[in-house]
Amino acid sequence: MALHQWDYLFAFGTIFAALDAYNIGANDVANSFATSVGSRSLTLLQASLAAAVMEFLGGVLVGARVSGTIKNSIIGLGVFQGNAGVQLLAFTVAITCSASWLMVCTRYGWPVSTTYSIVSAIAGVGVAIGGADAVQWGWNDGKGLATIFAGFIIAPAISAGFASVVYLITKYGVLVRKNSLRAAFFGSPIFFFTVATVMTMVIIYKGSPTLNLDDLPGTTLAAAIVGTGAVVAVLSVLFWLPYVYCKTVRNDYTLRFYHFFLGPLLWRREAPADALDPGARSAVPDYRVRKDEPTTADAGSGCFSSLDDTDNEKGSQSDIEEPHKPVAPEPSALANIELHPLEGPWYLPGNLWIIARHKSLPWMRWALTRGVLVDVHAMQDRDNSLAEIHKHAVQYDNKTEHLYSFIQVVTACTASFAHGANDLGNAVGPYSAIYAIWSSGQPAGKNTDTPVWILVAGAALLVLGLATYGYNIMAVLGNKLTLHSPSRGYSMELGAAITVLLASQYGIPVSTTMCITGATLGVAMCNGDWRSFNWKQLGWIVLGWVITVPVVGVLAGCTMGILLNAPHF
Repeated sequence: MALHQWDYLFAFGTIFAALDAYNIGANDVANSFATSVGSRSLTLLQASLAAAVMEFLGGVLVGARVSGTIKNSIIGLGVFQGNAGVQLLAFTVAITCSASWLMVCTRYGWPVSTTYSIVSAIAGVGVAIGGADAVQWGWNDGKGLATIFAGFIIAPAISAGFASVVYLITKYGVLVRKNSLRAAFFGSPIFFFTVATVMTMVIIYKGSPTLNLDDLPGTTLAAAIVGTGAVVAVLSVLFWLPYVYCKTVRNDYTLRFYHFFLGPLLWRREAPADALDPGARSAVPDYRVRKDEPTTADAGSGCFSSLDDTDNEKGSQSDIEEPHKPVAPEPSALANIELHPLEGPWYLPGNLWIIARHKSLPWMRWALTRGVLVDVHAMQDRDNSLAEIHKHAVQYDNKTEHLYSFIQVVTACTASFAHGANDLGNAVGPYSAIYAIWSSGQPAGKNTDTPVWILVAGAALLVLGLATYGYNIMAVLGNKLTLHSPSRGYSMELGAAITVLLASQYGIPVSTTMCITGATLGVAMCNGDWRSFNWKQLGWIVLGWVITVPVVGVLAGCTMGILLNAPHF
């Protein structure tokens, strides 16, 4: 029997669970695509569309159908003493405080851990109900509160190490070679194989809680992982290699994305007659952050051997000769509103038409589309200090970087799929408990069934959060930390993915936010100059991590204590 006397608690829980899912999309999902947008491998609109597909499929198709009632077992169910009403109140307070804090952090550009936020809220609620002894303060097999503090160091450090190793292999194996484009072509099957195997393991071990793929025999798993990597590597040779060869070497600017499926037939495709002329339009996007610095890809090339044979690291680095000029703010989509002023009282028929036609509709269109059309790079360029930071990082051959943009998109999409499958539970887990308690009138058990409609609603709100407000976090994690490029971005994402994978196997708690931040730092240090990283920005990010635990915990605890002990008639 439903607890209709507590309908208002269920309503509050529903509203703030939706806000929590929205903010997870805006704050956490942005981690998966911040490097792709920062390196210009994807536009913000493309990243939002990719995340919409991958997060939704991950959350709905293979997301957890059974969610842990008490996130990370921070408190035991016995603390509620079988009182369904108190349990309902506790989860409502926890998700309300968590969602409110995430909203504040997203507004001020603090990439924080959504997992740590909900865990801290539950810990605060536990103290309010059962005192300090109700909370698991120690390690507790990786499920205690001590794991949160350990994660501040473990996640960024391990991720920085893996990302730096990946980037150094890429840097000295390809980027600084005399003919970096040729080296990238020959090494591409190895890169695709490595990325495919790692990301397959991420999906198996972290991104498929419902499918239980990790319960398969070891030989079966090994065959599936290696087989997937081998298939992807073969497909890259058959389809990807001729496609990018036509774009980079032949400079076939008439090539379109659907030509990719022609595969081997592209070897016989003729490029336009003027493709290799010095003034011809480039088929490769410009990935340079410093536009005043030319690269060896600016001139057309007809074959591998005609590419620049100078050392790319020595030939590409240059100081900025002109002072940094911030990009002018994008023209407001609302400017047209001012062209139609109202004359007289607003309620006159003519003015009502102007409001509906020239003010309301443009404002609604701006509000709905700004999140995917805002220029993240322009937001970053307004910080004059970034020019000094970026000039300490080398920009490599633009055509070579183009090859890594494809690999970077693959890693970002796979990480996004795994995130939707696994971390959507941060929002739907507590709400599933709220719904189960309210609808049945019984206390929730250790695990709670998650209806499909909750997964669908949560995934949709998660995507909406990224599409409307994710740019605020992307602007912080992208070039505002260090200079980004496709090769750097793919190294960051792969390093973070390896960290998450290994941590999940050994029970070490890590945050995807902390992993990608640590990976960014690790890759930046490979520039050989500590000044190539924005340490001040890192300080603000770490501050957000640290204060999340006490702020959310105290807020949830105080709120729960006040409500439990409030006077009543």
